[in-house]
Amino acid sequence: MTYPEVLEYLFAQLPMFHRVGAAAYKPSLKNTEALCQWLGNPERKIQTIHVGGTNGKGSTAHLISAALQSAGCKVGLYTSPHLIDFRERIKINGDWISEEFVTDFVQRYKNSNCISLQPSFFELTFAMAVDFFAHEQVEIAIIEVGMGGRLDSTNVIQPLISVLTNVSKDHMQFLGDTIPKIATEKAGIIKPNTPVALGIMQPEALAVFKEKAVQLNCKFQEANFGITTPHCGLKGDYQKENTITAFIALQMINEHFPLLNPTHIEKGFLHVKELTGIQGRWEILQENNPIIIADVGHNEDGIKWVFKQVSQMSFQKLHIVLGMVNDKDLDHVLSLLPQNAHYYFCKANIPRGLEVHILAEKANFHGLKGELFSSVQNAFEAAKASASGDDFILVTGSFFTVAEIL
Repeated sequence: MTYPEVLEYLFAQLPMFHRVGAAAYKPSLKNTEALCQWLGNPERKIQTIHVGGTNGKGSTAHLISAALQSAGCKVGLYTSPHLIDFRERIKINGDWISEEFVTDFVQRYKNSNCISLQPSFFELTFAMAVDFFAHEQVEIAIIEVGMGGRLDSTNVIQPLISVLTNVSKDHMQFLGDTIPKIATEKAGIIKPNTPVALGIMQPEALAVFKEKAVQLNCKFQEANFGITTPHCGLKGDYQKENTITAFIALQMINEHFPLLNPTHIEKGFLHVKELTGIQGRWEILQENNPIIIADVGHNEDGIKWVFKQVSQMSFQKLHIVLGMVNDKDLDHVLSLLPQNAHYYFCKANIPRGLEVHILAEKANFHGLKGELFSSVQNAFEAAKASASGDDFILVTGSFFTVAEIL
């Protein structure tokens, strides 16, 4: 198989949550455990850091990776979803997994008995990641939870430390309809006698995590805004929380990597984009004439943070290119968006994308007015054609909307 054929197989043949939604969700660790056993349990051959939560877990994982890279460590990083290329999900020191390894892995899988498991895209991709990290003998791998925690494929690892960012009402059809219920699912990554770094979050979520940590005899440390951290190279104001969370996690990790010092953290945080390749977080595509920014904010808390920062900026008119997916709590998110902006409604080119006429209809109910477009690119081009030099164009609503712009 060629690499393009492998991608076609991964995307078309395996159920992929980020594309099709609920049909791809497999609430069990059995497939992942079987895949890892077939591979000789590579997840047991590497040291790991497990990062969960709702918003910010990807940024936090990248910040931790950047600091450890600056300390000279060989660092694996597994995140999702990807924005441009599948290989973004699996990196070592910022370099993507090779096309050859991906192709060879999928061929091995197709020739194995594991094909009868009919794993999901995420299950197979995670197995690929830990196999690659073990093969390349990374010193540490940062593993981002896909969704939830307790039943997420990544939860087969035994990490040095668990990191939890925050809890927001997202994926409620799988994780529960209240913050404590969702937090209980996410607390599933906390392992006995394993340190836990707790980010800044709602008291009701924090209480769940602390109770679980105490039950399992885990040392834990809480983040707070009084903690002074090095400057972060990521521009979004919301990165302050993630920077603090990553900072306290690194202080706890330092017990295992004593060569890590404040200079490494400072360098890693400042140069996180160059070191890890993170994209899509308050991504400045054009600094002026007009300002163009893309942000992957897609749920209630994420959107709140994005528009809090928008409200602090100076511009003449706000143009918003908006595309969302079909399983979000749309009314809560749309109610947070400004009515004085002009909207360019669109649908990302994935099955899970929300049909543009449904998005526009629901948006109109919340007083949001604009035009409908057949694609993200058409919407973006229309926004650029309409905007004057003093205006601001924001692309947001989902990872996939931003991905098509990038």
